[in-house]
Amino acid sequence: MQPDKALDILLQCFYTVQVMHNMSLISAPAKFQATSPPFRWDEAGGIRIGSSRVTLDSILASYHNGSTPEEIAIQYSVVRLEDIYSTIAYYLNHRQEIDSYLEQRSQQSQQLRQQLSQKHNLVDLRQRLLARYQSKGESIPSAPSN
Repeated sequence: MQPDKALDILLQCFYTVQVMHNMSLISAPAKFQATSPPFRWDEAGGIRIGSSRVTLDSILASYHNGSTPEEIAIQYSVVRLEDIYSTIAYYLNHRQEIDSYLEQRSQQSQQLRQQLSQKHNLVDLRQRLLARYQSKGESIPSAPSN
């Protein structure tokens, strides 16, 4: 890159404020744009990351389990690495607010599981299905292997 072009680019990116104070120069970038986290609310009241279907809960669960942002990006390839870093940074700066949201989501999911279990009698579902197969003389299907 030519020196003049590099200087033009540098001048476009930064505006230097020079202050003489005790014979020293202090410079500060003029353009600094804070970005908001890449959150969006879904129809169920959950927070999704960027344009993906990946939830804030999922990203933070991986983070709390010790995954680095790069490892999380591999787990959730539809989420941009910048969005993962932004999500974690927002969490670290708003920990109480996000922890409260996560606790509320956990309580809601637990209540929903209990309601579904009671409504559909899921407690003995396995036994009822096994009895149905045996009464029809069918062999019990095996679990899929990975």
